[in-house]
Amino acid sequence: MIAPERFQKIHQLLERRQTDLTLVMDNVNKPHNLAAIIRSCDAVGIHQVHAISRRSSIRTKQHTAAGASRWVKVGLSDSIVPVGEKIREAGMQILVATYRPDAVDFRSIDYTRPTAIVMGEELTGPSEEAMNLADHFVYIPMFGMVESLNVSVAAALILFEAQRQRKAADLYDSRHFSDAEFERLLFEYAYPRLSAVLREQGKPYPQLDEQGSFHTGDVAE
Repeated sequence: MIAPERFQKIHQLLERRQTDLTLVMDNVNKPHNLAAIIRSCDAVGIHQVHAISRRSSIRTKQHTAAGASRWVKVGLSDSIVPVGEKIREAGMQILVATYRPDAVDFRSIDYTRPTAIVMGEELTGPSEEAMNLADHFVYIPMFGMVESLNVSVAAALILFEAQRQRKAADLYDSRHFSDAEFERLLFEYAYPRLSAVLREQGKPYPQLDEQGSFHTGDVAE
C-alpha cells in the first residue's frame, strides 16, 4: 500500500491542478527541452500538455514526452490544427509566444482566464498553423545582447506569471475536477501499475480510504 504521507501529497496535487491552463509544444525537438517544459508545467499545476510533431522521429519524442513526468498528461498529435480546435471549443484563449510587431508583454495577459500557451520549435519558432490560431502574441522583454531565450526558459517565465496571477485570484483553492474524475486520477496516481492492470482487465478501481488504502479483496480474481 502507498505511504499515507505520499497519498496526501498526491491528494493535494490533484486539488490544485489547473484544468483550464495548458501548454502546447509546437514541434519542440530536443528531448531535454520537452522534459524541462513538462516539469515546469507540473510545478505550476497544469494537468495536461500537448506535444506536436510533424517529423518521423515522433516515436522517440513520444517516449521522451510521455516519460518526462508521470504527473502531467501528455497529448500527442502530428498537427496543431485539431488540437487548437479542441482548445478553442473548451473556451480557452490561445497565446503564441513569438517576437513580432503586434506582440504584447507576456505579463499584460490575464492568465486567470482559461488559457493555452503555445511554444514553438527551438530555431524557427511557432508554425504558421499556430500563428493562425493565436488570440494574442506574447513576448518576453529583454535588454541585453541576446535576441531570444531557450524555449524551456521562456516557457517557465510565462508559466510562473500565470501561476502568480492564478494564486492571487485563489484559483488554486478550488478543485477543477468532478468527484468521479478526481477519484479516478487519485487511484491512478497512487497505484499506477495496478490501475493499468485493472484497466486492461476491464475492472473498476477499488474505493480508497483517507489513508490511501483499499481492501485487497476488491481487486481479487
